Amino acid sequence: MIPIDRRRFLCCGAALLATAVPAYGLWPFSQGKEAGSKGPDIRGRVFRGDAPQALWKWSREAMHYRKLASDQVVCGICPHQCILAPGDRSACRSRVNIDGSLYSLVYGNPCSVNVDPIEKKPLYHFKPMARAFSIATTGCNFRCLNCQNWEISQAKPHEVRHHSLFPEDVVHAALKAQCEAIAYTYSEPITFYEYMWETAGLARARGLSNLMISNGYINTEPLEALCTVIDGANVNLKAFSDDIYRSLNGGRLAPMLETFKTLHARGVHFEMTNLVVPGYVDDDAMVRRMCEWIVKNLGPDHPLHFTRFFPKYKLDRLAPTPVSTLARFRALAMAAGIRYVYVGNVPGHEGGHTYCHHCGRRIIERQGYFITAYGLDGNQCRHCGTTIPGVWHRPGVDPTTAAL
Repeated sequence: MIPIDRRRFLCCGAALLATAVPAYGLWPFSQGKEAGSKGPDIRGRVFRGDAPQALWKWSREAMHYRKLASDQVVCGICPHQCILAPGDRSACRSRVNIDGSLYSLVYGNPCSVNVDPIEKKPLYHFKPMARAFSIATTGCNFRCLNCQNWEISQAKPHEVRHHSLFPEDVVHAALKAQCEAIAYTYSEPITFYEYMWETAGLARARGLSNLMISNGYINTEPLEALCTVIDGANVNLKAFSDDIYRSLNGGRLAPMLETFKTLHARGVHFEMTNLVVPGYVDDDAMVRRMCEWIVKNLGPDHPLHFTRFFPKYKLDRLAPTPVSTLARFRALAMAAGIRYVYVGNVPGHEGGHTYCHHCGRRIIERQGYFITAYGLDGNQCRHCGTTIPGVWHRPGVDPTTAAL
């Protein structure tokens, strides 16, 4: 059996592992150190000469990169566009230049494997109560000061214990665990792009859904390809300010907005999460601008989750987000025209339930990650017959009582 992380189990409540799996512009700096030392803005911060030879045997040639002169390569997965000389490691810690070619060091070696309720992602409009086989490797292309999984997202592959689990093994384990979906989650799946891409293709062929839980910091070309195998996503819109993205997360806003436009244009179901960090993301005017942009460019039907911040990582001295702030932002978003707006990390709050946008009746009632009442027949409200946006179960199925 894969050992389950006790902390995740206790936090999730329903996250039990039910299957066994087989063993299978750059700044100068000293070797092994990350370029740059001020703030989380990490553009150009690669790790010079930091690809130990012992790791190369686990590598898989990367997708979406270009070869340059002098055996250099440029990674094309995310907007950082890391330029690597032979032996260099990317800013996300997961990719290295080996003799003039780019390789992924995390293919087939997840460091976290769990079975989760889909509501944990959070996905509230995608197959409620489905079980998601969740995998993650080390690595992230952000440096969020409030990271919740920094032990793996800010680690290099050799610094944590991992499982040998190749794409076909992931699909087999997910089916054995009676999961309906595979979730690429916990750290940043964009940094294990090749692993996600190949697993998702095999999973879809076996009838499994694929879910990307991501910061969305990806270039358009690899995202377009990914849209052919991904069924749903939750993308974290961390702020509606380029300055805050740079100072809090180490990225930029504009590429994020392009990600949402691409997902919308390609018809991928996605939901948005905004973690309301006090002092950074708790500005009413910024939230109004964000919601107005969403309605204008994406329409009113993509769910938006305002999630409560708790002290974490490098922001462990901040206070938790006041619940009143989350409730106010929910009201602002709904006033702007977004039909489905949720409050997260506040058990029992009315903003955790789903209400029909036409008749206003409660149609999905949640207690934590569990659904206690379900009022949809297929994709329609049972009270008024209105079509509710999302990916739902077949007509007549109540996930609180029926086996899916």
